[in-house]
Amino acid sequence: MTTTADELREEVRRRYAQSARAVIEGTSSASCGGGSCCTDVEIDADADAAKFGEALYDADQRGDLPEAAALASLGCGNPIAVADLREGETVLDLGSGGGIDVILSAKRVGESGLAYGLDMTDEMLALARANASEAGARNAIFLKGVIEQVPLPAASVDVVISNCVINLSTDKAAVLTEIARVLKPGGRVGVSDVVAEDRLSPEQRAERGSYVGCIAGALSVGEYTAGLEAAGFENVSVEFTHEVADGLHGAIVKAVKTSRPSEQGLPVIQPAVSAGCC
Repeated sequence: MTTTADELREEVRRRYAQSARAVIEGTSSASCGGGSCCTDVEIDADADAAKFGEALYDADQRGDLPEAAALASLGCGNPIAVADLREGETVLDLGSGGGIDVILSAKRVGESGLAYGLDMTDEMLALARANASEAGARNAIFLKGVIEQVPLPAASVDVVISNCVINLSTDKAAVLTEIARVLKPGGRVGVSDVVAEDRLSPEQRAERGSYVGCIAGALSVGEYTAGLEAAGFENVSVEFTHEVADGLHGAIVKAVKTSRPSEQGLPVIQPAVSAGCC
């Protein structure tokens, strides 16, 4: 059965709300039926633990965080490790979840900087705000919204980060365009995401996992590169860090905003797959 974009977004929202409630209620870490939200439940949980979530942050970083922030880590990488954040900068985390990357960013940019987190899930926003308060991150600000329509002015951000969230969007061209809009000229992107090898078709990606499991909606290296260049970025790089499924990898995506976009469009992946995840 074909699943619509609105149905996929609602399935993602429900899944991450469930995860936040589990942490808030103290019933478990941020799992979604047996593993990280960014996996399908049939994947081995022990093997999955090294590919997603808090294990991708070093001990010093985890030690600076409230326990609930670490438990709520659901991503596929550590964008803070490559974002090269500087004192006084303004950072935006797309799909900020329990706030782990926003809190770490807030500490890195210092009190003269700002760290915004954007999330569409009320439960995750409540958890993130509580975590930021516990961590004493007064320069961490959490906004409700979707990553296709960022509620910030144009040219207001120095760095955009994200951790295994862009692959969940059903309109990635809109996401990349919004990233370009909110970044200042010369602004930087440092994103962790699941990325497919160019050899895999959208149908082959769907065979390897669900959309809300961060697999079926993954862009390929070529699609990511073309999409960022079309949105107005240069110096684009996509570096695989670890394999999460056959032909799909956790990856670090980096780019720098140029002055104006090209005419090239983003290759579209149709989300014509079931969202059945949990």
